[in-house]
Amino acid sequence: MRHNKLTTVALATLVGCAGLTAVTAAPATASIPAAPAPAVADFGGYQLVKLPNANVPNFTRRTVRCPAGKHAVGGGAEAQGNKAILVGSFPTDDGTGWIGLGRQDGYNDVGISVYVICANVT
Repeated sequence: MRHNKLTTVALATLVGCAGLTAVTAAPATASIPAAPAPAVADFGGYQLVKLPNANVPNFTRRTVRCPAGKHAVGGGAEAQGNKAILVGSFPTDDGTGWIGLGRQDGYNDVGISVYVICANVT
């Protein structure tokens, strides 16, 4: 029971501190409106584009792009080599490609492959 007494004393001390105000929450009775249904996207023209493995200096970004008019809807990268580590795998800022980069402990370069899934997004 000692724990309960310490908790009560600590709370009483906090409430009694200058500048602190007690806040009482009102019961939650408001309803939250339902979110609108998302628009249906057309992902026609699905295409996988691959940038094959190549050795590049550690931390060098390799970028693969979608064909003109298509956008990246997914992607990935792979680091290859002894003690290779994938450092990053993410879409390009404009959403039309994918970037991969890595490093390899004990070496100056690393093998990086990058893949992007492209589609016509309307």
